[in-house]
Amino acid sequence: MEKDLLELQTLIDVHFEQRKKEEEELIALKERIEHRRAERAEQQRVRTEKERERQAKLAEEKMRKEEEEAKKRAEDDAKKKKVLSNMGAHFGGYLVKAEQKRGKRQTGREMKARILSERKKPLNIEHLGEEQLREKAKELSDWIHQLESEKFDLTEKMRQQKYEMNVLYNRISHAQKFKKGAAKGRVGGRWK
Repeated sequence: MEKDLLELQTLIDVHFEQRKKEEEELIALKERIEHRRAERAEQQRVRTEKERERQAKLAEEKMRKEEEEAKKRAEDDAKKKKVLSNMGAHFGGYLVKAEQKRGKRQTGREMKARILSERKKPLNIEHLGEEQLREKAKELSDWIHQLESEKFDLTEKMRQQKYEMNVLYNRISHAQKFKKGAAKGRVGGRWK
């Protein structure tokens, strides 16, 4: 019985030692897991901070570009307004001088500017009521419709003329081929 008791005592000691080792391993494992979680959280925090900084830089860069574009647009608009105001103030005299210089010949730009100045109607809508504004809008809409139809007609006419030019050009080149071919084959005299 003593022997059994001793053996049982030994098994109990071995069991408690084994359990103590397992508990130490479990505690070490939990510490490693906690340490790893802390590392991951730190990495995630750093990553998030870097991403936030990157987004802030991108937003700042975008804002800067937008401000530059806005400044550039404002400068361009100011230049256009200045040119248009100068042109509006001196445009009639400019056309007269240009016609005097060149006689009746006009460049495409001058013709376009002249036609635009003739077609451009002043838009006085400050004193108009709601019904008059509707009438004005209808009038402008009809005018735009008329201009679009004229543009379409002219585009179709130009397309047709281009087609006819290509046909005539092909006929000419076809006719020249046969003339060249006939001239090369001739020897001279009555016999060939």
